[in-house]
Amino acid sequence: MAKGRGEHNAEPCKQVDSEMTRFFELFGKRWTGLIVAVLTEQGAYFAELRRAIPGISERMLSDRLTELTTAGLVVREVDAGPPLRVAYRLTDAGRALEPALKELSRWAENHLPSGGGCPEQFRD
Repeated sequence: MAKGRGEHNAEPCKQVDSEMTRFFELFGKRWTGLIVAVLTEQGAYFAELRRAIPGISERMLSDRLTELTTAGLVVREVDAGPPLRVAYRLTDAGRALEPALKELSRWAENHLPSGGGCPEQFRD
């Protein structure tokens, strides 16, 4: 028997597992996945990362890199120079994300419209 509006059966309700919650607390933030994706190709200096990700501010890039470093996915290396430069590279844990990121990219290619628009079936 169908439930009325506003009613639901509590049986199918379940919480998202803690691992998925922890993942999206970090990767659900804008720019985080793109930073890791750039670093899967090779390590990069801060300025190179900034150029590789159009639209990201220096402050946001710095914040996200700090979060990724704290999470153990990125290593920060200071090149004393001159000039002083800071490079970033993925740790083993960060590199382990590469297959998942490639799969997400394939999924997006097959299922999301180019340009980020609304899929045709949902347009008015």
